[in-house]
Amino acid sequence: MTKTIITTLPDPHGFSPDPLTDLLRSGARGLIQQAVEAELSVLLEAYSGDRIEDGRARLVRHGHLPEREVMTGIGAVPVKVPRVRDRGDTAEKVRFTSTILPPYLRKAKSIEELLPWLYLKGISTGDFHEALAALLGPNAAGLSSTTISRLKADWWDEYDRWQRRDLSTCRFVYIWADGVYFRPRMAEEKQCVLVLIGADEWGRKEIIGLADGYRESTQSWRELLLDLQRRGLTHAPDLAIGDGALGFWHALREVFGATKEQRCWFHKTGNVLNAMPKSVQAKAKGHLHDIWQAETRVEAEVAFDFFVASYGVKYDKAVGKLTKDRDVLLAFYDFPAEHWKHIRTTNPIESTFATVRHRTGKTKGCLSRKTGLAMAFKLMMSAQTKWRKLDGANRMPEIIEGIEFKDGIKQLQNAA
Repeated sequence: MTKTIITTLPDPHGFSPDPLTDLLRSGARGLIQQAVEAELSVLLEAYSGDRIEDGRARLVRHGHLPEREVMTGIGAVPVKVPRVRDRGDTAEKVRFTSTILPPYLRKAKSIEELLPWLYLKGISTGDFHEALAALLGPNAAGLSSTTISRLKADWWDEYDRWQRRDLSTCRFVYIWADGVYFRPRMAEEKQCVLVLIGADEWGRKEIIGLADGYRESTQSWRELLLDLQRRGLTHAPDLAIGDGALGFWHALREVFGATKEQRCWFHKTGNVLNAMPKSVQAKAKGHLHDIWQAETRVEAEVAFDFFVASYGVKYDKAVGKLTKDRDVLLAFYDFPAEHWKHIRTTNPIESTFATVRHRTGKTKGCLSRKTGLAMAFKLMMSAQTKWRKLDGANRMPEIIEGIEFKDGIKQLQNAA
């Protein structure tokens, strides 16, 4: 019997089917839809006082036009434009025509520029003008400032709802904490955003806390942690990962005293090397790597002692920065080896906020602190959809059950 082999032919348009492209398409669709809804809200508000004879509103929503696809640099993005119904008796009826998605638009102009503006930036007046020019061409009219203000207000409302969500069903095994600075305005002090990312019992990472802090102070972190606890996060995380900022650790011990601590090796390496002359930094960095890359805690302790003996006499300040956190730098050995690459650093936050810093740097002349926080929230929510689960996610329930791990290996005698 002859078997029929079905093969997937290449997309003639050059778009390869992959999850990331689908994700970007979905993000672009959501942001375009949000901007169109903001345009519609401006129109409805302008006619909110108009009534017909029986007292009902003259202008109301009336479903959507048929869905159509707009070809962009990431493939076809399906879009829907809402309709309105004018119930007045005037000869000239009010209609809603979107500036972003005019009736016959089927293909974005300058499509290579569409996604960077609409998906990642798109927040200030000037930026929206350029975003629209990328979508419709250089002669397109810009969005009104009223529409842009409403859209930014919608983002803030979305953030406000998110930070009040119920957490009573959540159980986080790991949390990563960091305070990230950027400057919303040239004349203002740098803004500090406190960020908490958690990994749940299924190994899924998500943002659990995002707040405007004050220089990573204990009080700012305490307020954030207590708010999470108030909203139902009653189970203390098993391990917290962060740099040496004292504010977070003091607050953590007050609110979640049972949580173990792991200092970030990326931050610690930088702090130690900064206290040493450049001529020895490359060699010292290699010896630091020998510590946290060791297969067992015993081997790490040996490498730790070697570093202290080798550099302690000449560079006592650098060595002091290392030795003061000795135990909490090696805490990861008591957790599954599959997780070590995830829990030795705060990389989930650092890599995500690189985009936030870049974008807010580009728009720093037109962001308030409130808008800066809302933008950080939107960018991180977008980034979150692309995060992969932790390797060895099947180990998470074992940690919750209290099973002991030594040098990353489960101790079977404790599991019986």
